[in-house]
Amino acid sequence: MVLTVAVAALSAALSVRNENPVMESCESCYATCPSGWIGFGSKCFYFSEDIGNWTFSQSSCMALDAHLALFDSQEELNFLKRYKGPSDHWIGLHRESTEHPWMWTDNTEYNHLILTRGGGGECAYLSDRGIRSSRGYTHKKWICNKPNSYTLQCPLVVKPG
Repeated sequence: MVLTVAVAALSAALSVRNENPVMESCESCYATCPSGWIGFGSKCFYFSEDIGNWTFSQSSCMALDAHLALFDSQEELNFLKRYKGPSDHWIGLHRESTEHPWMWTDNTEYNHLILTRGGGGECAYLSDRGIRSSRGYTHKKWICNKPNSYTLQCPLVVKPG
């Protein structure tokens, strides 16, 4: 009997204390990129320290649930050029031959926002002088990107429910 009364009292106390987390304001929210990635716009970018050929670079990005970097604007391209440092980096542009159009790794055609330069290479990389083409077997660093997860990191305000 004493145990029944104690359980009933504890239940009553817990129901009075029942608090539901409520998000009141999201002014201090921010979206996060994985550790080691840099956010810009709606994307997260990873700048490798390793080197590899274009195919290896794409596979390395895919292992991170990403792909070689795509850019949608001059601002994004400027960001990539600023953060890549002095090294050349593979990006997600490729083509079957010089007679074929440049394609992104998501199979969309490149809009030629910036002209690619260089020889008859079938893979593109980012240099200090812009987008250049090269043979895919040469070894370079690479840039991966994926959508920003938009996992909101907001302080929760607890209100009695």
